[in-house]
Amino acid sequence: MSALPFAVNAQPAARKTIGVLGATTPELGKPWIAVFEQRLQQLGWVQGRNLTIEYRWAEASLERYNAIAAEFAGLNVDVIVTWASAPVLAAKRATTKIPVVFAAQMDPVGTGAVSSLARPGGNVTGVSIQQTDTAGKRIALLRELVPGLTHLAVMANAGAPGAMLEMREVLTVARALGLEATALEIKDAAEIAPQITALKGRAEALYVATDPLIFGNRVRINALAQDMRLATIYGGREYVDAGALMSYGPYWADLFRQAADQVDKILRGAKPADIPVEQPTKFYLVVNRRTATALGLTIPPSLLATADEVIE
Repeated sequence: MSALPFAVNAQPAARKTIGVLGATTPELGKPWIAVFEQRLQQLGWVQGRNLTIEYRWAEASLERYNAIAAEFAGLNVDVIVTWASAPVLAAKRATTKIPVVFAAQMDPVGTGAVSSLARPGGNVTGVSIQQTDTAGKRIALLRELVPGLTHLAVMANAGAPGAMLEMREVLTVARALGLEATALEIKDAAEIAPQITALKGRAEALYVATDPLIFGNRVRINALAQDMRLATIYGGREYVDAGALMSYGPYWADLFRQAADQVDKILRGAKPADIPVEQPTKFYLVVNRRTATALGLTIPPSLLATADEVIE
């Protein structure tokens, strides 16, 4: 990246403070945060020397998103870093002055987080995963792997603006393709099991829009779906590790590395309004052969040939 030589040669002097609004739990967010911190250190920002990072964890709670964002605004941190649409919008509501960088956001324009990808405007920028743009690709992958797919269910957290945008896009595309499509809106973890078990004998596949609530319950969702003989697809690899059939999307570690580059620019004086929202550099297809076998599905050779990873 063009800023890298400057970042390496010119070591920052004054100590800065980053407030990380963790959308999930410390355990779930740890792998991504480790990448984020490592990249900042490569760029010359070392905790305890010229950088302080304050962590707060919301555990997928809408109330906690708002409370933490307000706390960071009161502390007047130099940058707020978060991910997922609801926490991003909470930070935007809490302050118009402190820069906000999102490491991953479903559709920042569609949710109103930024004015446009090229010219974000305001105090918010980050890395967009544009899940709405790739929804059709995931449906195509399901149709390739699930013979005779006629009924697709779509699950999303009703409290996650980005996930709801993705759900609407999936329903539109699926119906345009002649599929029957059912929306499953959940508000908390207790609603997951009843919604999935009600699909027994009614659907062949389940498309799940990711958000912190869904992520924290991914093992349970996948186990329930498998019991109901539902093929599952998501937008991230971590879900396939947790038993999903497949995923198509970016690696989240890459997104947090990109976000660290943006934070570096801001800490050195750049304005969020002038930093274009970035997008993933690559999307990965990951397939779980073990789950396919459990569902009685045969992975077509064409799909195996294009998969970036096959989990045995």
